[in-house]
Formats: sequence, structure tokens, C-alpha cells
Amino acid sequence: MTQMDKNTVETSSTDKDASTETESEVVEFSRNGIWSGFVTCVPVALGVGAYGLVFGVLAREAGLSVITAVTMSATVLAGAAQLIAVGLWDWPVPVVAVVGTTLVVNLRYLLMGASLRPWFTRLSSRRAYTSLFFLADENWALTIKDLRAGNGRGAFLLGSGLAIWVFWVAATAIGAVAGGRIGDPETYGLDFVLTAIFLSLLVGFWEGRSSLAPWITAAVVAVIVEAVLPGRWYILAGGLAASLAEVVRSAQ
Repeated sequence: MTQMDKNTVETSSTDKDASTETESEVVEFSRNGIWSGFVTCVPVALGVGAYGLVFGVLAREAGLSVITAVTMSATVLAGAAQLIAVGLWDWPVPVVAVVGTTLVVNLRYLLMGASLRPWFTRLSSRRAYTSLFFLADENWALTIKDLRAGNGRGAFLLGSGLAIWVFWVAATAIGAVAGGRIGDPETYGLDFVLTAIFLSLLVGFWEGRSSLAPWITAAVVAVIVEAVLPGRWYILAGGLAASLAEVVRSAQ
């Protein structure tokens, strides 16, 4: 057997062992998991709340009532999509433009949901779909890291999502009510909060030099697509490109 053959066998064995380990891992849905997710996510949720203030202010400037803005945050729970929606808001509401644009932005949730499937298929449909309602970029990153660590806390996503929901909705209400007094959010640097949060979460996914390939691929593809295509297709394109780069890297 050549060295190349040995390496191939070892790689296949390692991948098979990892897959078997994930499949045999016990996933529990408990109050402890909910609480752990909530507490872990509070620092991140505070940052999300700051961004919620921005949404509240912009929603009022777009002509939405306080109740409408708060209801949108409570039922949609998608910061980027909501900000885009209020940016397009007009009377009559351009339904096709709002729905189409937000659909493109939120296509990334297909990738995020697929990554949780190995664990969530072992939960009841009620628990899985209830948790997925509270899925956001920030608590997805925390949840996938917790699950990959082998903690088996299936309720972690729900708990962390509840933390984000509470701060997001409360901040939206404050921003909508006190929007006139807050003024331009950029004055306080609140427009940079979400970027700072994502950069902080990204650090937790660093696994050494092996992480560079998918990260750089995502950045390059996103920049190119943003320059070529209108809208927010660069988000999905960057995510798909990074996934493909990781698949190629793992196969080598």
C-alpha cells in the first residue's frame, strides 16, 4: 500500500468516525439547555439590542407606528431583512420589492438550518421548529459551536434565541419611542455594532490556518458578486463558496 493510499484510508476512517460520533451523540432538550443558551448569549444579545435601537429609529422615520415596529421585531426577528424592509417602505407598500429583497437576504438560513440537521433530527418536530423560529446569525454561531463540542444541548438554540428576542424587541420599542431624542444612530457608532458582533463570533470559529481557505474564498466571492449583481446575492454566494471550499479542503 502506497503512502497516498494510507492517507486516503486514514482520512476516510477519520471522517467515518466523526460521522458515527455525531450520529450516536445524545441530544437532550431540557430547561438547563435553555438556560445555558440564554446566559451564554446575553453579552451578544446586548449588542443586538443596540442594533435594535437603530431599527426602531429608522422604522419610525419610515412612518411605522411604535406598535407596528415592535410587532415586526417580535414576529420576524431578522435584523438585516427588517432594516431593508423599512428602507423600502412607502405608501402603498411595495410588497413585491420588500418580499423579494428580504427573501434573497434570508436565503442564508437554508445553509444555517442544514448545518443543524444532524442534531435537530433527533428532536421532536415541535421542539425543533419552535427553536428554529428564534434562529439568528448570532445564536446560530453559538449553538453550532456548542453542539460540535459534544454537549448535546438541543435546547441551546431556543435559549440563546430567547435572549436575542428579548433584547431585540425591547430595544426596538425604545428606539421607536425615543427615536427623535436619539437622533442619528451613526453619531454613537451604533451602525457598526452588528459588524463588531460578527467579527467577535468569527474568532470563535478560528481553527488555525485551515480556516483561511473558506474565509478568504467567502470574502473574495462576496466582494465580486456584490460588484456584479444588484441586491444582496453576495451573502448567499459567499456562504456557498465557503462551503464548497471547505468540502474541497476536507477531501484533500
